[in-house]
Amino acid sequence: MPAPQPVIKRLDHLGLIAAFCREVGLPDIIDRIIPKYSEHKVSHGDAVLAMILNGLGFHSRTLHMFSDFFETKPVSKLLAKDIEAHHLTDDVLGRTLDALYEADVSALYQAIAEHVVDKLGLKTDSVHLDITSFHVDGEYAQDDDINAIKLVKGYSRDHRPELNQVVLELICENQAGLPVYMQALSGNTNDAKAFSEVTKKHIHCLKAAQNSRYFIADAALYTEDSIRSLDEQKQKFITRVPMTIKSAKEALLALRPEQLTHIGNGYSGCWIDANYGAVTQKWLLVHSEQATKREEITFYKNLDKNAAKELKALGQLMKKEFACAIDAEQAMDDFASQCHLIGFAQKTIIKEAVYAGRGRPKKGAKPTGYRYFIDATPYTDLDKVKLAKLKVGMFILATNDTDSADLTMAALLEHYKSQQKVERGFRFLKSPEFLTSSIFLKKPQRIEALLMIMTLSLLVYASLEHKIREQLNKTEAFFPSMVKNKTTTKPTARWVFLKFEGIDTLELDGQSFITGVREHQLRLLKLLGQLYEAVYS
Repeated sequence: MPAPQPVIKRLDHLGLIAAFCREVGLPDIIDRIIPKYSEHKVSHGDAVLAMILNGLGFHSRTLHMFSDFFETKPVSKLLAKDIEAHHLTDDVLGRTLDALYEADVSALYQAIAEHVVDKLGLKTDSVHLDITSFHVDGEYAQDDDINAIKLVKGYSRDHRPELNQVVLELICENQAGLPVYMQALSGNTNDAKAFSEVTKKHIHCLKAAQNSRYFIADAALYTEDSIRSLDEQKQKFITRVPMTIKSAKEALLALRPEQLTHIGNGYSGCWIDANYGAVTQKWLLVHSEQATKREEITFYKNLDKNAAKELKALGQLMKKEFACAIDAEQAMDDFASQCHLIGFAQKTIIKEAVYAGRGRPKKGAKPTGYRYFIDATPYTDLDKVKLAKLKVGMFILATNDTDSADLTMAALLEHYKSQQKVERGFRFLKSPEFLTSSIFLKKPQRIEALLMIMTLSLLVYASLEHKIREQLNKTEAFFPSMVKNKTTTKPTARWVFLKFEGIDTLELDGQSFITGVREHQLRLLKLLGQLYEAVYS
């Protein structure tokens, strides 16, 4: 009789992820909201945990290789149930994604996120709104579900405009960068419109926003509807002001260098009172020395080129034929509003008669119609050039918090710069190591559910990073740093995951052993708690 062969499975960092998900009760929450009603071996909560493990496995495989991923993993230890790799099929994946969609992915995610925030004891000062897009592969037929997202072409942030897009909107809290709200949107969604919708319909029921002092977003938030909606809900906001607004241009043109006050770290600023969208607010005009140095060279280099480009575009417009004077005037007005360097000494509409036949019309012939052309005399508008120069290294921040004495220039700037937390989350989701760089599933509804799984993975990643750093800060720094022979109390979760490579389970004669655990890993596991130690014992 041959001797039994040992079976080795890779545990690595996946035990940390599984332990955290069980600690916060993530699978149980899902099973309570969407319980399974059939005899399937894997519940929806188990399947979601498996997908998160797959997503945070950093293996660069697409999601359809779901079951293959678990062939070399100790599934029963990770899921803490009598489940094996062959139970985790594509059918299980699809069934769970369908159930998530039916349960309303945004509402379900919000319930989970609020529970995790409470579990971690996070006290948020602000929440941050942002939006990004992913391209989707394959052809999708139009669905009868009017509530399903539309996979259509739109603005592509990953530079694949030829492909259909899907948009993900996130709101993140500022302490750990946890996404507390997510919504999948159609590929052609306009940022400003999406931000307006979320401020009107969702902020009032978002616990993290209610507990936060500030709601922060980029310039897409700064529309009359959005800021008025926030102000009416007594929600303080901080946002960037688009330079296309007339009053913003006027503020920059009226600014004198001596008005700027030093803020620190290469920034200087000036307060001005403002009223936009019937909302009383104050603006901080900010000048960045680093941005000025970086952008000034490009500005002068491109000044003549951009002016020539506008003149060329004017020449093409003047050759264009219009059916009526109103159309010609509208086209000229639209063009003039887009010119950043040239102005117009005169703008006229030329009316030309159209006659039947070729050649010169006979004397007394009546025209069969008229056509219209634009005639304009351009010049270099020095005010526009001055404004363009002023924009180099300058930006404007707006807030409706006009009474707080502790909201200094430095504090306002720091609050806005923490917007990078949500941008960091988007970079994580777009990493080629995470799930897949593009998306292909059979139905738009499943793509919407997959975006929830991706956001849940980001939630777990950011939460685990926060927990590890918090525990390390309570003791002496000992976890290995990326710098040789150094230690750190602020490792990224990705670095911790890399330092947990090489841990395996060994199954022999019906017994299971953990191999490859090193000293720094044992010490971290002890800090994290018994649940984490149990997975690696």
